[in-house]
Amino acid sequence: MCRPSWAALLRSVESGRHDLPREEHKEHEEHSVCVDESAQHNPHRLLHDVGPVEVLNLESVDVVTVTTLMDNSLDLFMPDQGPAHRVGLQMRPARPCSVMTDREVPDALIAEHGLSMLVSISKAGREHRVLYDAGASPDGVLENMRRLDIDPSSIEAIVCSHGHFDHIAGLDGLLRVLGPTGMPVLIHPHFWRRRRAVFPGREPLELPTTSANALREVGFDIVENQQPSFLLDRSVLITGEVPRVSGYEPGFPIQQAWIDEVWQPDPLVLDDQALIVNVRGKGLIVITGCGHAGVVNISRYARRLTGEQPLHALLGGFHLNGPIFEPLIPRVLDDLALLNPQVLVPAHCTGWRAQHAMAARFGEAFVPNSVGTRFTF
Repeated sequence: MCRPSWAALLRSVESGRHDLPREEHKEHEEHSVCVDESAQHNPHRLLHDVGPVEVLNLESVDVVTVTTLMDNSLDLFMPDQGPAHRVGLQMRPARPCSVMTDREVPDALIAEHGLSMLVSISKAGREHRVLYDAGASPDGVLENMRRLDIDPSSIEAIVCSHGHFDHIAGLDGLLRVLGPTGMPVLIHPHFWRRRRAVFPGREPLELPTTSANALREVGFDIVENQQPSFLLDRSVLITGEVPRVSGYEPGFPIQQAWIDEVWQPDPLVLDDQALIVNVRGKGLIVITGCGHAGVVNISRYARRLTGEQPLHALLGGFHLNGPIFEPLIPRVLDDLALLNPQVLVPAHCTGWRAQHAMAARFGEAFVPNSVGTRFTF
């Protein structure tokens, strides 16, 4: 695998950043902790915008491989389907187990409430790897990489979808094996916010907050940006802040953030950003973390940024679980159907009701996920 210097990689990030108009950040003023019912009657209500957006020259690549390093589920009996190749029942190197007659069991992959995807792109005979999110535990992603024979040092950049710990904590394990690297980590400025979830009838639940000093002290090069950014000579596009144009995707209404020394509503999770690759002859591969920006908003923005390229595949967390979001499932599926994705891979926080509805609506385009699955486009 051909790997550029960190300086060269960052130059490609910078070049993407400077191509874009600078807009003042617009804070959202809607502070409801439930879905605003006016959105039910005004589906085109604008919740948040990012200013003028020009079409970006996202260069097409030959092949993209997305490997699920972490997700909420693991199913070793799941068959291959379309672009998905499963790990299967192959016996990995064994680990000791005293209750077995031969004193060992297969070294099984780990699933947890988190997400991490390894994105490998092939272009002009070269292969590059970007890590998108890092899971919920310090060692889960690192251990799965070991079991899948993936070298952490082959990663050239890290993209964090947003600041919630179930997408970030695995950086701990990676930095322990990588040491000081100067590796770029792409985030939105709100990534560092101290946050909590406010559930009706319960005490607020404060979420673990990522330490900026901890990441910088180990040598990660933190790149903060609200605007879209390129990686790898315009081969990978990070959306930055996503405009909320569907009118009904509410973000995370129960979230608050510690701002100006007081807890304030922070429902839109503006640091939520997606990763986009354009595969030659197919179209856009869009990967989401939790999809707090709304999978319809994200998908529309991906096409808007790239001159209305077709949406070939949408993978990741779609955040359609629980009583706030499940009522939105029919409308989300209707709007996704208009985008006509050829592959739909709901994961992580999508929820079982949404997954069942997608399976019924999209047929063979619906592909369930499992830890260790490798998708080739």
